[in-house]
Amino acid sequence: MDERDVRLLKAISELETGSPERLHEATGIPVSTIHYRLSNLREEGIITNDRYEIDLEELGLGVTVLVEVHADYQGSYEEFADRLLTVEGVTNVYFTMGKTDFIVLARLSASEMVERLIAEFEQIEGVDRTDSTFVISAIEERDALQSYELETLLEELASE
Repeated sequence: MDERDVRLLKAISELETGSPERLHEATGIPVSTIHYRLSNLREEGIITNDRYEIDLEELGLGVTVLVEVHADYQGSYEEFADRLLTVEGVTNVYFTMGKTDFIVLARLSASEMVERLIAEFEQIEGVDRTDSTFVISAIEERDALQSYELETLLEELASE
């Protein structure tokens, strides 16, 4: 994998599309090259389906860390969450009830990056402390709709 592959994967993630034309507009990579590289990324198992989902472990971002952030901040929780999202590797931030103020999910390339991640959190004004948990193995990661039966979704979400 080289810089062009990474640029393509980043563009796919941001644009939420695998359209070669849109990817060309975003990256400047020729459309014919994009077709070739997308094919290779599929063969390597990095792009796992036609929805252009990316296998982060195959890509090299296989370390998942859950971080509980205990905070004493000024302003809204949304503004504070935005500051947490500025730390590289952070993919999700959840505002929670209870002893923990926020739970952060980060995807990293190596366990050594965890120290950098925590150090960056500690630099954010309002972060009192953090508790980190390494994910050993993801048993199942699925879209929310996959966890429901169709009938339940129809009952709960469909308007009459």
